[in-house]
Amino acid sequence: MAQGTPSWLNIDFTQRILRLAEDDSTIQVVDIFTKPATSKGDNYTSDMVRVAVEYTRKQGDKEVSGKRTLLFKFEPIEEGRKKDLIEQSNIFETEICMMTDALKKMSEMLGSRLSARVYHVRMERPLCLIMEDLAPLGFRMANRQIGLDLTHSMLAIKGLAKFHASSVALCEKEPRQKQVYNKGLFYGQHPEEMKHFFGAACMGLGIEMETWPELEKRYSDKIKELSKTIYSKGVEAVKCKEDEFNVINHGDFWVNNMLFRYDENNKPIEHVFVDFQLSFYSTPVLDLQYFMNSSLNEKVRKEDTETLLKEYVDTLTATMKQLGCKTRPPTMQDLEKSFKERVMYGIITLMTILPVIVIDKAEVQDLDEMLPKNGVASNPGFKHPVFRRIMMEKLPKYIDQGLLD
Repeated sequence: MAQGTPSWLNIDFTQRILRLAEDDSTIQVVDIFTKPATSKGDNYTSDMVRVAVEYTRKQGDKEVSGKRTLLFKFEPIEEGRKKDLIEQSNIFETEICMMTDALKKMSEMLGSRLSARVYHVRMERPLCLIMEDLAPLGFRMANRQIGLDLTHSMLAIKGLAKFHASSVALCEKEPRQKQVYNKGLFYGQHPEEMKHFFGAACMGLGIEMETWPELEKRYSDKIKELSKTIYSKGVEAVKCKEDEFNVINHGDFWVNNMLFRYDENNKPIEHVFVDFQLSFYSTPVLDLQYFMNSSLNEKVRKEDTETLLKEYVDTLTATMKQLGCKTRPPTMQDLEKSFKERVMYGIITLMTILPVIVIDKAEVQDLDEMLPKNGVASNPGFKHPVFRRIMMEKLPKYIDQGLLD
């Protein structure tokens, strides 16, 4: 058994789940094998266990053998700050709502898969989602350190547009959905430790920037001063405005929270979403900013962001029309206006999320290591050449424009 796996994850429990998944009461589980489903740095707010199942089933008069894998996604199992933080924030409950209700309805509207199928939810602590394993179907993560090229990025942005469009259709039919998804990453009632993470990360960046000889001291001073208000600025940036175009945002739309399926030439041909703990209702510009400031490779970020935005608007508009939405989709001008008003969200993503993503695998930290100590969260990603290059390009512009005041 994988380390920390609960005792109830046994042959009998797995047999009940597999019978449900396969809709076959003749299944008899012979044995199960468990191992961690993700590596350190692939997933920060849950524990993923892959369960390989050996079983027999009846086919007519014959008994045949089979193998199948299932994914068990737990709230953090081991005692510690990470476990306490996730339980107190209730973000796992958000994911359960998304995967058992909203996403099922959105996928049905689209007639296509948005995410893995859920077979069962265990509502006792630690909460657990039992899902299909998409790896045998050929889905896998892209390379987080390199960032997404244009082919991957276009597939992801089309997927995001369809996700958003179907959420509009869902909210038109069920307005209550708007109130269900009201937290996200920046939420005034989250535990203090979650809020402190952003301030401490900002302070850590300011201290690191003191060692960058290319920058004047006023830049690092400005970043350190921002650490006092960065979380409240994030809360302000994500506020839903009723006179804007709004959707259910994925909320954590970066390269590790999507899977791609590839053809025989290793070209990505299908995209799905994973991890819905931070989903929230507000302007789609927030998902777009998060994605563009965290997951694009440098070439795409410099040359193709307008192409991606145009593809997003075109796909969103076409999908909303296909779904019969009454809401008017945004134009490029609408999005550009919202981007300017919510620019702080992109800046925060750049300063605190990007360094977590570009970090070399040998230096990857888990959430417990990333949580602040003495008011400072030091991150090896601050020293990464890609992060430093992007910051050197963007930070002086932000400060000279008064965006960090």
